[in-house]
Amino acid sequence: MDLARYSRQTLLPEIGIEGQKKLLSSKVALVGCGALGTAIAGGLTRAGVGRIEIVDRDFVELSNLQRQTLFDEQDVAQGLPKAIAAVEKLRRVNSDVHLEPVVTDLNPFNVERIFGGVDLVVDGTDNFEARYLINDVCLKHGLPWVYGAVIATYGVTMTIVPGHTPCLRCMLRDQPPPGTVPTCDTAGVLAAAPSVIGALQVSQALKLLLDGGREFWGHLTQIDVWAGEWLQVQLKPDPACPACGLGQYEFLEAERGSFVTSLCGREAVQVSVRGDVQLSLPRLAERLATSGQVQVNDYMLRCQVEGYEIAVFPNGRAIIKGTHDPTEARTVYAKYIGL
Repeated sequence: MDLARYSRQTLLPEIGIEGQKKLLSSKVALVGCGALGTAIAGGLTRAGVGRIEIVDRDFVELSNLQRQTLFDEQDVAQGLPKAIAAVEKLRRVNSDVHLEPVVTDLNPFNVERIFGGVDLVVDGTDNFEARYLINDVCLKHGLPWVYGAVIATYGVTMTIVPGHTPCLRCMLRDQPPPGTVPTCDTAGVLAAAPSVIGALQVSQALKLLLDGGREFWGHLTQIDVWAGEWLQVQLKPDPACPACGLGQYEFLEAERGSFVTSLCGREAVQVSVRGDVQLSLPRLAERLATSGQVQVNDYMLRCQVEGYEIAVFPNGRAIIKGTHDPTEARTVYAKYIGL
């Protein structure tokens, strides 16, 4: 191993040679390898974080290339899973780093195994359900994690350190109901936004691995790259928080979130949502109008998009026609309805 690779980084007094050695001995789990995730994966790999798990359930599509910086047209033509395509690129960038692709849907039944032995988790996901699950397992095991989210031209990030900072549910007590929050597939995203937020997440991740970054602990940072606006808010832990205050890990224990059912004899999967959900079908129809052909009445909404037919009901339940793969169905649901 030649530390000359990191010479410009080790010149920084915040890192130095000993700090670089510490980074090389660290292990990070990155969940999600889309716009945020590719920016984060590239930053962590080039910085010399020694072991990186890249967890993603999706595959590379043409519409990804505008903002997901590790992918190219060949990845699209080959139909590669994002985690595989990212690792293939990054192994050519830094052979010092052990990169492990994990092509799976993160869920309550595999998350603790996937996070086993890591020092830190970084959020590159595109849905709240995954973030609440990350929050639960990190609180349970005392793992720090770096939250990040991007939509349209702005994004947010926050460093969460169990026992020291507010957690995600201190800030966002309940998961937004399906269909109430815009997604990148319905609202769009400017490529510069995930690059900026991802860079901040990498910086915070490196600080955490080096036992630093306390000046940002408990701060929610929001940036609108188009308007040039930067807002930082200091948050405090909430003693009544179900997760960090009361130790209730509802998403890890599968008491909250979604579940899927393959429909016998049909190329279709049903996605259902636990809890009391009342979805506004007319509002969802407005959001989906730019994505595909939409029909809506008082009882259900139907949308034709990217070869799928999505039927959505007022309680958030949906039937995704055009696949028999539960993971693929959840991905479609997250893209167009939102989890």
